Amino acid sequence: MDDRIKVEKVSYTYEEAEEPALSQVSCHIAPGEFVAVLGHNGSGKSTLAKLLNALYLPTEGVVTVCGMDTRDEDKTWDIRQQAGMIFQNPDNQIVATVVKEDVAFGLENLGVPTEEMPGRIESALSAVRMNAFADSAPHMLSGGQKQRVAIAGILAMEPSVMIADEATAMLDPSGRAEVLETIRRLNRQKGITVVWITHFMEEAAQADRVIVVSDGKIAREGTPREVFRHIDEMRALHLDVPHMTALAKELREGGMPLREDILTVEEMVEEVARLVCLSN
Repeated sequence: MDDRIKVEKVSYTYEEAEEPALSQVSCHIAPGEFVAVLGHNGSGKSTLAKLLNALYLPTEGVVTVCGMDTRDEDKTWDIRQQAGMIFQNPDNQIVATVVKEDVAFGLENLGVPTEEMPGRIESALSAVRMNAFADSAPHMLSGGQKQRVAIAGILAMEPSVMIADEATAMLDPSGRAEVLETIRRLNRQKGITVVWITHFMEEAAQADRVIVVSDGKIAREGTPREVFRHIDEMRALHLDVPHMTALAKELREGGMPLREDILTVEEMVEEVARLVCLSN
């Protein structure tokens, strides 16, 4: 099966910068995969996101999205249709005064026939569970609801890939949970490939795979269990690990023989219960 995204020996240097923001980065993302990208501020993770959407073009190397080279100017709009981008601030993506008109905006830019739009809009709003707000004013919605409208706008364009650049960074915990749940459901039910750039470790723990970026290079990649068990290495990269992973480490150091790959509260409860049963 062909990769949905290929990044091959890619470097990117901003104008007037002395050092590249990304240097010789290579990674492949498969269709339907949910990949979290982690990195401290200035690590290059947001630069990578913009390269995947052809907002930036590589200084060196090749980025291929759905079989299209991002350097091919004739393919730029096709790439952006196939790889939708969700940014930190949903207010920057909402352009209309009515929710359904905002979802229609991208379709109008793509030249989708007018008679086809209502069905696409309804389907997209249904997918993010915002049908009841179709005639609402976006500025009256919560942050999480606004972000779901932004996702609907991209979804209506029928993308193969969604790239979320810190999409939950400006939301409260309930808003973060609601947006992540929406994206994970779309990933599972519609097979949309997701690149999820975040600094929330609990979000990354729910991904299929984690890519850690540091100083413009890939420092580590693997499943969440494989990556987060390297606690000292992650902290040396100025990153944290999920709370339960850190707690398990402290308890192990105190003499409790817990597994090294615990990620969630549920797994911690199961592991402690197992040890209690053994002790009895």
